[in-house]
Parts: sequence; structure tokens; C-alpha cells
Amino acid sequence: MSSITFPDGFLWGGATAANQLEGAYDEGGKGLSVQDVMPRGIVGPRTAEPTPDNLKLVGIDFYHRYAEDIALFAKMGFKTFRFSIAWSRIFPKGDESEPNEEGLAFYDRVLDELEKHGIEPLVTISHYETPLHLAEAYDGWTDRRLIGFYENYARTLFERYGSRVKYWLTFNEINSLLHAPFMSGGINTPKEQLTEQQLYQAMHHELVASARATRIAREVAPNAQIGCMVLSMPVYPLSPSPADALEVMAFDHSNLVYGDVHTRGVYPGYFLRTLSEKGIELEITDEDRDDLTNTVDFVSFSYYMSVAATADPAKKATGEGNIMGGVPNPTLEASEWGWQIDPIGLRLVLNQFWDRWQKPLFIVENGLGAKDQLVEVDGVKTVVDDYRIAYLNDHLVQVGEAIADGVEVMGYTPWGCIDLVSASTAQLSKRYGFIYVDRNDDGSGTLERYEKKSFDWYAEVIRTNGASLTR
Repeated sequence: MSSITFPDGFLWGGATAANQLEGAYDEGGKGLSVQDVMPRGIVGPRTAEPTPDNLKLVGIDFYHRYAEDIALFAKMGFKTFRFSIAWSRIFPKGDESEPNEEGLAFYDRVLDELEKHGIEPLVTISHYETPLHLAEAYDGWTDRRLIGFYENYARTLFERYGSRVKYWLTFNEINSLLHAPFMSGGINTPKEQLTEQQLYQAMHHELVASARATRIAREVAPNAQIGCMVLSMPVYPLSPSPADALEVMAFDHSNLVYGDVHTRGVYPGYFLRTLSEKGIELEITDEDRDDLTNTVDFVSFSYYMSVAATADPAKKATGEGNIMGGVPNPTLEASEWGWQIDPIGLRLVLNQFWDRWQKPLFIVENGLGAKDQLVEVDGVKTVVDDYRIAYLNDHLVQVGEAIADGVEVMGYTPWGCIDLVSASTAQLSKRYGFIYVDRNDDGSGTLERYEKKSFDWYAEVIRTNGASLTR
């Protein structure tokens, strides 16, 4: 069996999002975002105003501790750091014509720190952080006017940081919009009251905005590379039945359409058939069609789990914690939050995406949420997270296999490289990081940082460019 080989220049690092770690929700001229009224993540109702039980208001205080945290990332040997820019830090309401200089200056300081340590920034323009005003005044991405607001925001970022940031992602997990419309698309109308017409039109608006940002980047920052970002979820037939295989195709299509548009510049036939059968007629202008031809340089994605599909109504049970649907696979184990663990699925999705799109791929989220226990080992506080090491090792082995298959993989940034507030449940006890942050679900804690056992493990993986991984 051949050894695992990663290419020279492979971008090892970690991934975060502004709303889950920055805190300082009302500092530096920042306006409110949808996250500031989501104290229970996607599992609970929004609130009218920010409430003290919303852990994201403080996060892990990265806003004030970014230099300390970036130094820890550098200690691990990070080649890249994925973070998002909070839209409402730059345009507090989202629809202003002029940006908030204090917000722009904050990210200049973050970039200064990354440059000091030789870490390449990977920036997400919109990561579940739509300004709350855009949700309440326009109903989020259901309104075509958001394309222009996003265009102004993206242009501002490219003009300010285009010479400093090479890698950009337009929207985080853009294919989650239909499933979590408030968090993903700033759509204020309750999900149960939304029509499919509204949701698919919002999807179209985001795709046009993403393509328009790609065009602007090429004008303003010609050396930048622009990627889309999708939530990947390989799906298996629950049985060998051809009807189950058709269910797999339909499930796949519902996710792949986003990457198809981003990489090919047109809506695929299967999607047009879906719209027709649903009686949906999208408002698509000639300008929209022209915009969509601005295709991405690379495709990035998150990978946490796989699912199964069946045509048998009696077997269509939904997996716990899975916002995208699908049926639990009886052959797989699951995490504490019901997310099924499937390292081989990552190799499969890498091959599928590469074969389909022929664009470089970037794994920008992958990780295990778990309840870590802070302990003392030889007088040093740490977390003995062998379970996380095993999870990441097994997934990275499969990344190596995909690379051996001929797949072009740019890098790997596991999710929550430092503990932060969970997007799905808004808990801190659902920890992903290599760095433990002393903050609890009730908001208590010192916010002190402690290196977990996985910290040294990942540092060695990076130092050896993957050679230290074990099969």
C-alpha cells in the first residue's frame, strides 16, 4: 500500500466564522446581524432583540484576542486561516452607500497579524451573517435589491483587501438556503410561511450576487482566486432498489445544482425540470444570465457526514441534527449530535466533485463536535481528545487517497480550529477546536486558551505535510 502524499504547497490551516468567535457585537460601529437574535442557533426561534443568553454576543472574544489566537495558529504551523468578515461590521445596516471605517480597520489589523506569521488569509464574504436590517426591511435574499447591496459590500472588500487576500469565498454553504432560510439567507418570514417560489427566487438572487462578486474581483483584484462554498453530503441508496437509486440522484441534484451553476454558468436541465414540475417560474433577467457566466476559480466545501436515501415512505426517518434531510445509514456510527461519521464519504465526494467540475477543490470545513473535558496532565491543563485525532486522521487519510486518485485538492481547514459557538445549536459545549476556550453554555468561564492533545498532533501533520498520518 502506497504512503499518503500531499502536494507541495498544500494549504493546511483551520476555519472559523465571525459570528461564532468575534463577539463585540455592538463595538466598533458594528450593526446587528441575524446571528445576534439567534440564541438557540437553527433549533430555536429568533428573538426580537439580542438577549444575554446568546453566546455569540461575546463569542470567544476574538475581536480583542485575535493576536493571541493567531500566534497559536502559527505555533501549529498554519499555512492558511479561514475567517469571515462580518457584513454588519462593514455596513451596519447593509444598505448604506459608505462603509464603516472602524470595521474595515479591524480586519486590517487581523491581516497584519496573519502577515506577521506568514499565514495566508482565506476570507468568506458572507458566512450566515446577513445584517439584521436587511432581514427585517427587505426579507433578506427574497428581495432582488440585496444583489446590489452585496455587490457594494464585496467591491468594498476587494478594493480594501484585494492586494492582501488571495483566496475568497462568496457565500458559506450556499445550498443551505432552502433548509435554514433565516440563518442562511436573512429571510425574516417564518419558514413555514414561505413558498417554494420565494425560496428558489432567493437562491437565484444569491447565485447572481456570487457570480457578480466573482466578476468584480477579477476587475479589482486580478491576482485573487474566487471560490464558491457548498455543504457537501454524499448520499447512498438505502437498498439496491432502482427506486432508491433514483432518490439518490434527486437528492444529489438538489445539492449539486449550486456547484453546477458556479462552475458552468447556467442552470442544468434537471433543475429546470424541477422548477417546471413545481410550477415555479423564476424572474431571470438577461443581465442575470450574463452575470452567471462569471464562473469560479475553485470549489470549496464543508464535509461532516453522509446520508442515505430511500423511496420507501415507511423508511424515511430523518437523521438527528441533519438540516439537509436524508436517512440515517445503518452501517455508520454517529457523533453525540447524531452526525454520522463516514471518512470514506470524503474521498467519494472529492472524486465526484472533481470528475463533475474539473475545478481545484478546497476542504474548508471538516471536524468532530464533542464534549471535551479540561484536565491536568503533568501539571498542564489540556484536553485528551484522542477521539478527535482519530476522526481527523481517518478523514485526512481519505483525502490522501483522493489526491492519489488524481483529484486536485488545494488545502484543508478543519472547522473550529479553536473552540467557538456552534452554528446549529449555539452551544459552546459542542467543541471542535485544537484549542480549548474556557467558556461554558451558561456564559461562565475565563476565556483562557489551552492547547489540546490534538494541537500537537495537527502541528506534526502540518510539519510532515501529512506523512505522520496513520492508516
